[in-house]
Amino acid sequence: MKNYHTHTTRCMHAIGSEEEYILAAISAGYTELGFSDHTPWHYESGYHATMRMDESQLEDYVHTLSALRDKYKDKISIKIGLECEYFEDKMEWLKDQLEKYKLDYIILGNHFDGSDETGIYYGYPVSLEELKRYVSQVIKAMDTGLFSYVAHPDVVFYDEKNQEHIDELEKICIHAAEIDMPLEFNLLGYKAMRHYPSQPFIDLCKKHHNRIIIGTDAHEPSALKDTKTYNRAYTYLKESGLEITEDIKMLR
Repeated sequence: MKNYHTHTTRCMHAIGSEEEYILAAISAGYTELGFSDHTPWHYESGYHATMRMDESQLEDYVHTLSALRDKYKDKISIKIGLECEYFEDKMEWLKDQLEKYKLDYIILGNHFDGSDETGIYYGYPVSLEELKRYVSQVIKAMDTGLFSYVAHPDVVFYDEKNQEHIDELEKICIHAAEIDMPLEFNLLGYKAMRHYPSQPFIDLCKKHHNRIIIGTDAHEPSALKDTKTYNRAYTYLKESGLEITEDIKMLR
């Protein structure tokens, strides 16, 4: 069992130490744990986000996890990554950080339109035009070749009863199938009964034979111990006829 969607307190909305997450994963039977806290971004204006680590914290994030990776190397494999949006004007900066810190992988969690400094949050109900921007950004991100998979691809709060919305969102499933990129079934949203994962999107994944990866989206160590929710999701996906994968592309 593997999980690549794990946060730390640096994002300001998670609890528990990195070591507590690792020990929880070991006790639950995970063989590999990937940390993918919300990426920092470089803001020319000096803007400080409230749901991601600060740019100055990235070095400590990597250093702390590297030390723990060595400490627990005989018990579990630790991968160091980030959860990133597709902010087009900041992608070159991101590439520099990926190389500088030799990160293992990144996942796409596209929460904001263009930037969290000025753009809308996609987790609130969106118009068709806003949904189109979300879908366009996700597809552009997929085509960079940087991302291992799309986290909570239906985090965008689309109108499930609007066929135009469903048709637009379907483009993500079509493109993911074309390039064989996994789409995440998000356990945090599933357990909390959020608007995602959504049944219409699951139906689209089944239609296009998308590979599905289960992401715990752990914001506290206990989430990794919750094998009951994991097993319930696994059974649901299997009974829905979906292919479940744990294999992702690494940057190195």
